[in-house]
Amino acid sequence: MEKRPRAGDGDGGGGEASGSVGGGLVDTLPEALLVEVVGRVGLEGACSAAASCRALRSAAGAALSSVTSLDLSEFPPTNAILNRILAGNDTLRSLTVNCSLLDDSAVAAIAKGSLHELSLLKCSSFSAFLFVAIGGRCTNLRSITLEMAISEGSESFAICRNSIAHIFKGCDYLENVSLKFPLLAPGFIDFDSLVPVIPGTIKVLLLQYVTNWQAKILFPVSPSLKTPFSDSLESLSLVLDIITDELITFITTSLSNLLELCLEDNPGSETDLHNDLSNIGLQAIGICKNLTHLSLTRGKQNCSSTFRRVNDFGILMLAEGCKKLQTIRLGGFSKVRDAGYAALLHSCKDLKKFEVSTASCLSDLTCLDLDETATKITEVRLVCCGLVTSETAISLSSCTNLEVLDFSGCRSIADSGLSSICHLSKLTLLDLAGSDITDAGLSAIGHGSCPISSLCLRGCRRITNNGIGSLLCGSGTINKTLVMLDIGNVPRISGCRAAS
Repeated sequence: MEKRPRAGDGDGGGGEASGSVGGGLVDTLPEALLVEVVGRVGLEGACSAAASCRALRSAAGAALSSVTSLDLSEFPPTNAILNRILAGNDTLRSLTVNCSLLDDSAVAAIAKGSLHELSLLKCSSFSAFLFVAIGGRCTNLRSITLEMAISEGSESFAICRNSIAHIFKGCDYLENVSLKFPLLAPGFIDFDSLVPVIPGTIKVLLLQYVTNWQAKILFPVSPSLKTPFSDSLESLSLVLDIITDELITFITTSLSNLLELCLEDNPGSETDLHNDLSNIGLQAIGICKNLTHLSLTRGKQNCSSTFRRVNDFGILMLAEGCKKLQTIRLGGFSKVRDAGYAALLHSCKDLKKFEVSTASCLSDLTCLDLDETATKITEVRLVCCGLVTSETAISLSSCTNLEVLDFSGCRSIADSGLSSICHLSKLTLLDLAGSDITDAGLSAIGHGSCPISSLCLRGCRRITNNGIGSLLCGSGTINKTLVMLDIGNVPRISGCRAAS
């Protein structure tokens, strides 16, 4: 392949002083090879290479101009850096950017017509120009995530309120919409004007944070008032001030094709029992016969408040109606007992992921006799369930495909439980934070066959240095697979630092 001459090349072999030796050697390589190599080292490597010599700078520019996916969420680029990275790129299909240092000067680089996926995180300094540009240029957009950052004034929120509709008016093929706003500004979206322009192509919708009354505008009960996306929406995630029976009835009545429902609330104070979620709301969810993913949680900001009007009867009605569930996540159901949770495990034959947190009435009886469900379950998380003991771990040892097991906050998990699960051949994550295990339990894991890559022992106050030695120097699998070990807040371990 013939090498194309570059600026700075000459008979005298001149070049940049800072990289004359490296530049002279690199200049002998074909440009196509340089572009291929630089394109494989990632964004950070390409930028470092570009600073070394003119040939690599040219190769980096060519490589960056042809990337189709770029994630800049880990560090906030400035306007100049973003414009330099994306200059000349007309093939970019997926872009994620931390926008905390960006303003309208970066809009031209962001709003590219080739984009199918766009995620703008921590936005605080854009004007309406951003929304107009996205709606006008990104006509092929399928997915957009917009995250507003907390700012000193309310100007950015007002701009978003008045301008976000431009995106929906111009992007006719949108399927995935995520709008995330600070908890301090729950009422700034004008849903009355926004709902009519949301395209009927939407399949996935996430709104955070919205009020209960705002959410009800999106899902009118009357068929004559159906929104454009009522028949297309398959996945709905809402973070609210409170989850009520009325809202759930609105949702399940309006959305006939719902497959995934995720609702989280954060009540500012102790909730009014008469307005809180009850068994009636759980019964309404049971209408969604095709539901495969369900998450109902009360946020950690108000740990004292739980769903006190929901008991086993409500969960039993849910289990009877939603037998196709593959993922279940429940948090804050303080009145639900083993009968309710066990009904879900036995009714949902395709269940793969089961998570329950802050369940003061859940005990070892929940996981007894899992039968045919056991072989399909890949993830179990029982978080802060005070009645759970090692008997649950013994029951779960029949789940031969288990990959994730989380017992964090379950203080009665002891060594006998670890002896039962230490031979689960697919277990990669184990969380035992705050449990009652000793060095003997760690020795069992160290000699077991679990390919654990992430292990949390935070707050396990009975383990010592000897236990860590048995864990890492045993004859089992974990010493070859462990990547992350958390041993924070363990007073009897010395000379070690927790990894997180």
